[in-house]
Amino acid sequence: MKILMVCLGNICRSPLAHGVMHHLAQENGLNWEIDSAGTGNWHVGSPPDGRSIAVAQAHGIDISKQRARQIQVSDFDVFDHILVMDEENLKNVLALAPKTVHREKVRLLLGNEVVPDPYWDNNLFEPVFQMVEKACVSFIHQQQ
Repeated sequence: MKILMVCLGNICRSPLAHGVMHHLAQENGLNWEIDSAGTGNWHVGSPPDGRSIAVAQAHGIDISKQRARQIQVSDFDVFDHILVMDEENLKNVLALAPKTVHREKVRLLLGNEVVPDPYWDNNLFEPVFQMVEKACVSFIHQQQ
């Protein structure tokens, strides 16, 4: 299975979701390919935000080698699931999807809720990690 996590800049939320899902997939013996991307191009080539790296590291997950990239139309053919963090990401990714079959791959990671962007609030990084981890555990259980 191939999963793409998407947020706005690909430096805070989606790198965390990428790292958490990869970690959990490995723990569960799943040979899944996980990646992340942003809807915007501001941070292409940059590592995750240091605060995301730190909160992931505090939970035993290393995301420091990830590099930000922007979602591409070709991603719709590569990935089985495209999980987005909020309504704006959802709208932007759906607008990029060329076909109905591609749009059907896209959904909010948390179902009916959004993952808040912690970029402007240091205190949100741990709660965001917890939300993402819970959603990733749930996703894995739904697939098994």
